[in-house]
Amino acid sequence: MYTPKLFTELRDYSREKAFSDLFAGITVGIVALPLAMAFAIASGLPPERGLFTAIIAGFLISLLGGSKVQIGGPTGAFVVLVSAIAGQYGYSGLALCTLLAGIFLILFGIFRMGGLIKFIPFPVTTGFTTGIAVVIFSTQIKDLFGLHIDTVPAEFLQKWHVYLQNMGSFEPSTLAVGIGTILVILVVRHFWPKLPAMLIGMIVATLCAQVLHLDVATIGSRFGELPRMLPAPSFPDFHFEQIAPLIKPAFTIAMLAAIESLLSATVADGMIGGRHRPNAELIAQGVANIGSIVFGGIPATGAIARTATNVKSGAKTPVAGIIHAIVLALLLLICAPVAKLIPLSALAGILVVVSYNMSELHHFVAIFKGPRSDAFVLVLTFLLTVLVDLTAAVQVGVVLASLLFIWRMSEITNVSMITDEVRGEDDASEDPNSIALREVPKGVEVYEVNGPFFFGMINTFKNALRNVEKPVSVLIIRTRNVLAVDATGIHVLRELHQRCQKEGTQLVISGVQPQPLKAFQRSGLIEEMGKENFCENIDEALNRARVVLGLPQVEIERKPFCAFCGREELV
Repeated sequence: MYTPKLFTELRDYSREKAFSDLFAGITVGIVALPLAMAFAIASGLPPERGLFTAIIAGFLISLLGGSKVQIGGPTGAFVVLVSAIAGQYGYSGLALCTLLAGIFLILFGIFRMGGLIKFIPFPVTTGFTTGIAVVIFSTQIKDLFGLHIDTVPAEFLQKWHVYLQNMGSFEPSTLAVGIGTILVILVVRHFWPKLPAMLIGMIVATLCAQVLHLDVATIGSRFGELPRMLPAPSFPDFHFEQIAPLIKPAFTIAMLAAIESLLSATVADGMIGGRHRPNAELIAQGVANIGSIVFGGIPATGAIARTATNVKSGAKTPVAGIIHAIVLALLLLICAPVAKLIPLSALAGILVVVSYNMSELHHFVAIFKGPRSDAFVLVLTFLLTVLVDLTAAVQVGVVLASLLFIWRMSEITNVSMITDEVRGEDDASEDPNSIALREVPKGVEVYEVNGPFFFGMINTFKNALRNVEKPVSVLIIRTRNVLAVDATGIHVLRELHQRCQKEGTQLVISGVQPQPLKAFQRSGLIEEMGKENFCENIDEALNRARVVLGLPQVEIERKPFCAFCGREELV
């Protein structure tokens, strides 16, 4: 059942929580102000669209979300996607794309996919996050240096080629404001970590530019004055033929929003010792993105840095996030007339710091110390993000990581003939689970499968069975260590059963675990082979073989139940 976290928290809301939420909401609202404008400008859009997003989406995510302390709004992760979509389809195309993404997110939540999205491999998320950080940094060079460039190419390599060609046109005063902003942010963070360093950096840069009468580009010179209130709600105009080409980027926005928001909520859980509701969070993210577009905003998701600030400021419930949105709305009303004085190089400096924080270089480097396959996925995802686009990076990264996982699982799954061990010809007496002392009648072969029985290891299974040089009377497949089976595994067993029927061999399955047993029942395999050929343990399977061969059965000694798993030790 869908229940927002806010509704749960309000049941025992107190004055102490209210004061904590008020302080946290004011703090994170002030922190979000420069970031909201900077992310919109970096995406090639007017700064007010970032503010609209932070207000509307931030309010809805806290109102309807599944996290106690999540703060939503525009984030750096969307800069690459938003700029590409807006550049190709215009804002109307971006708005339609975000509406579709919102619908996707709601469907993710309704169909309870919140738990699945968290399984996106870490090398993939690190690769595209670091790649996004590099791309964001590269988009800020023009404003940071004040380069005189009419049009900056969208492609990464061409962009830097143009930068290097025009580096001689940089403006010292503009660069000084940008570098000064970065230094102020670093100093404030070092000596006064609880203060809003980015806001202070922006204010100091703006004051210096005005007092010293520096000739630098500002928000006003490029975008004009900011509106002092939210626009009237309206849906963007679109034609149905526009939907098809936007499905792919919309799905990418939805996936990125889902990953980023659930990752942020998980980080917050670790900080407060709580537990978020992933499906409720996805539904809230979907509603928030739709609401953002209705009020002229851009895509939104959970913001890790602002969420962490919210927690460190003492937030207790989603009320803090609602207050953060109200504070931003008040700041828009009060500060809009003076916002036009903010130097663009100051916002560029803020985004340079954001890019460095996003890059998480320590995680990037640490992956190289692990398996080479993970490092390969990391580098490929990173390069695709930087040189191609984020959509291709996520798709290729997830597919490649999944294939590598399948390969690893097939490596640890093995199939071996254990007839010699059963007959006592193999020294396994030290193994407490060994069946070396059991007697195996002639004409019986026993194979054991260890690991998941899925499509990735079918060739291993088939190759092992080729060792059976001539048809035997009974073939026993021991599956006590097979915890999972898929449709391919069932199909191969069905083919093996048909082959055994043609060759006059009785196929017996031993030690079936719960999940494979349910799969065999649903597929009809048990009815095809006969229930008597599915035995609880190897002793019963050997007795089944004796029945087929017309030999007397051996009495099975029942051992005490295992104290750990509750099953008989002979299994």
